[in-house]
Amino acid sequence: MRVRRPVDGEVHVHYGQIYVDSDPECFGLDLAEAFAGQTSGLCGAAMPGALWLTTGLHTGNVGFTVEVHDQAPLLDPVWEDVVEVSFRPVSEQSRLVQWAGEAVWELDLDETDYRVRYCATGMDQAREQDTRLDEEPQLDRYLLQFWPAPPEPDRVLKQSAAIAAYWHDYARRQPPPPHTRRTR
Repeated sequence: MRVRRPVDGEVHVHYGQIYVDSDPECFGLDLAEAFAGQTSGLCGAAMPGALWLTTGLHTGNVGFTVEVHDQAPLLDPVWEDVVEVSFRPVSEQSRLVQWAGEAVWELDLDETDYRVRYCATGMDQAREQDTRLDEEPQLDRYLLQFWPAPPEPDRVLKQSAAIAAYWHDYARRQPPPPHTRRTR
């Protein structure tokens, strides 16, 4: 099995969020629209070509790895919270994007259907801390995995953190999306 890691290290988050976007003509996502009709609240995939990724830390650097696989990877039991969603880029330009576009990382995804697994550990501790300064130890870390797969409903594979439960509940209260086209 081949794996590529276009992101591996720390990324900066604001407001407990970071995104994947593949539409070069759009900027920014709406929280409610990102999670519309989903059961999982950590990775919003309701808007075509975009993912809203929720973190425990409000502001600061978090550990973050993106992996692109040629087939479904095994789930490492070290992760405390795990969700899966379906995703299809709307262009050849897929990027991990910091809040307000302050930094971007090219993901080089093909325009095909993917299954995405978003894994987290340390979310509650990071939520309590709220902000991480540069000299402080890392509190939470995340793994975002992509592999080719046909679309299927989102699901929660593992839930341990109270803040993850909060976001899952939020997502379940959102109505289904009224349409499948992104607004510009």
